[in-house]
Amino acid sequence: MSVLSGKVAIVTGASSGIGKETVLVLASAGARVIAIARRLELAEETASRARAKGAEALAYKADVTDFPRLAQVFEDVFNKFGRIDILINNAGVARDNLIIRMTEDEWDQVLDTNLKGMFFAIKIVARYMLKQKTGKIVNVSSVSGITGNRGQCNYAASKAGIIGLTKSAAKELSSRGITVNAVAPGFITTEMTDSLNEYIKDAALKAIPLNRFGSPSDIAKGILFLVSPDADYITGHVLQIDGGLAM
Repeated sequence: MSVLSGKVAIVTGASSGIGKETVLVLASAGARVIAIARRLELAEETASRARAKGAEALAYKADVTDFPRLAQVFEDVFNKFGRIDILINNAGVARDNLIIRMTEDEWDQVLDTNLKGMFFAIKIVARYMLKQKTGKIVNVSSVSGITGNRGQCNYAASKAGIIGLTKSAAKELSSRGITVNAVAPGFITTEMTDSLNEYIKDAALKAIPLNRFGSPSDIAKGILFLVSPDADYITGHVLQIDGGLAM
């Protein structure tokens, strides 16, 4: 039997990169997967690939900063399946700039999506998981939230906030059998990092002890572990998946 057979898993930011790969890895593990993204066609593309693996998969359009819409999606998922077992909070954006040049809008966009959107999703799903007295939540943070990073005050602040949110939610929800953990990816090859110039990429590579960039699959496999029965006694933990970058 597959490790997640029959489980219902929601993944936000499922259009590409880590979110997309996580949907596919959870689907391969037997979960019924729900891909959420701001563009329906991209969410549907991810769900279609999951269905090609034999999984039951649905796609929804939603922006995590839109609380009413997000609540509507979660309610629809619950009504269809009668439960929500797993939530992967992956939706995130970057608007990099030096702090003296950063605009209020650049700050707000990143904090609203990366942190407030995650708060919304946890607040909504907790209602279902508390009644079930079981559930697993994994939040995607970043090593930037641990070490900081030049030109990323907004992004690093949001990712550090995710760590605090993770630990606090873990303490609040643990009495009902709900675990809340985070992963902190390092430099991962995604569309977001592909746009960086070669100088930045070379400098990053030299700082990674394992001497390679990570892949979305590296992160998705870590997430799979945290939502599997093997991690039933782990909560409030931040799993760094960074090739040693933040040592």
